[in-house]
Amino acid sequence: MSKLFVVLLDDKRMEALKGSGLEDKVEYMFGGNLRAFTMEMPDEKANAIMKEFDTARTDSRGCITDTPLAFNRTLFEEIAKAKSLGPEVVDNTLARAGEIKELAAKESDYLPAPEI
Repeated sequence: MSKLFVVLLDDKRMEALKGSGLEDKVEYMFGGNLRAFTMEMPDEKANAIMKEFDTARTDSRGCITDTPLAFNRTLFEEIAKAKSLGPEVVDNTLARAGEIKELAAKESDYLPAPEI
């Protein structure tokens, strides 16, 4: 059974996607206050994510959560580059696992305040 992964979108990310055709796949949640993509992950890719990142888990909805922020950022970069939500973006993201883990290690030392 496949898992889900939610990619949150802010104004900056929406601007990066402009004209890509992905705008039609954006889901509006909480009365339109939150925008996101919900990606379906085949089991082998979901298991690879869970194996690479020990904080990752699956919640009661079947969504993969608690991945490092660096993973989420890199996944979005790959989505924007490929202009796709296909399995290749997950493969490209996992190929950068070493880089993501280095950035994730820094996250645990210091998480910056969110930009408002």
